[in-house]
Amino acid sequence: MSIIEAVLLGLLQGLTEFLPVSSSGHLAIFQNLFHVANGTEDLFLFDIMLHIGTLISIFVAFHHDIFKMVIEGFGIIADAVKNIVHLIKKEPTIRIIHSAYRKFVMLVIVSTIPTGIIGILIKDIVKDASATLIMPGIFLLMTSALLFIADRANEGGKTPRAAKYRDAALIGIGQGFATLPGISRSGTTITACLLCGFEKRFAVRYSFIMSIPAVMGAAVLELSDAAGQKFDPMYLVGMIVAAISGFIAIKTMLVVVKKKKYIIFSVYCLIAGLVAIIGHFLTLNK
Repeated sequence: MSIIEAVLLGLLQGLTEFLPVSSSGHLAIFQNLFHVANGTEDLFLFDIMLHIGTLISIFVAFHHDIFKMVIEGFGIIADAVKNIVHLIKKEPTIRIIHSAYRKFVMLVIVSTIPTGIIGILIKDIVKDASATLIMPGIFLLMTSALLFIADRANEGGKTPRAAKYRDAALIGIGQGFATLPGISRSGTTITACLLCGFEKRFAVRYSFIMSIPAVMGAAVLELSDAAGQKFDPMYLVGMIVAAISGFIAIKTMLVVVKKKKYIIFSVYCLIAGLVAIIGHFLTLNK
């Protein structure tokens, strides 16, 4: 892999992972159009490195929230153990979810469950779809429609305390299907958050923080495919570029959601989807 390919793919991953335009769709289109991956070179290890890069950007951008959630997560476990002891001794139990951050933790856990189940069930479909141009193109058109809806969604006021667990489950289902190349994870989850009545800034925080277990899960699923692959120093370059560009994309989305300018990305996904579909039929004629 050349340094230009590593930088371009890192940029694609970092920017499109958090901007609502689908990183997997763009990577699939890029690889199919320019034949970056061929019969002698698999990019599973590189994909894992790119995932690590995007995780770094999330941890940097939301380090305060993530630190608080980790602390409260351990607190939830400790209080759950205390309640088990209280039940054994037939003593009154204590309330476990008593703060906004504890509720935030539980919401993310609820969202992660359907995401993981769907991700595993459609793993082979995702792989087959990524090997084509037409499927990412079609899914990008679907993302365009979702963003059009988000642009017109009424502003809600739900914060972690007011959010319902059924909201979290529905958002998690959306994130699960967003593993399909061309369906934007951030676009799908932010749209779902807004339709569930989440406050705009909380919708972005929730969307990106809930992606942590999803991104980590995707990387773990690729570990077996990456086993035995030779490490290329250019993979590290791609990871660093993905981390930097991802951080910039997160900050951009915080502004976008505030000003409600999804229509720009909706039009972009419409054009990108049409280009991919046209490219598919042009390659068939060669």
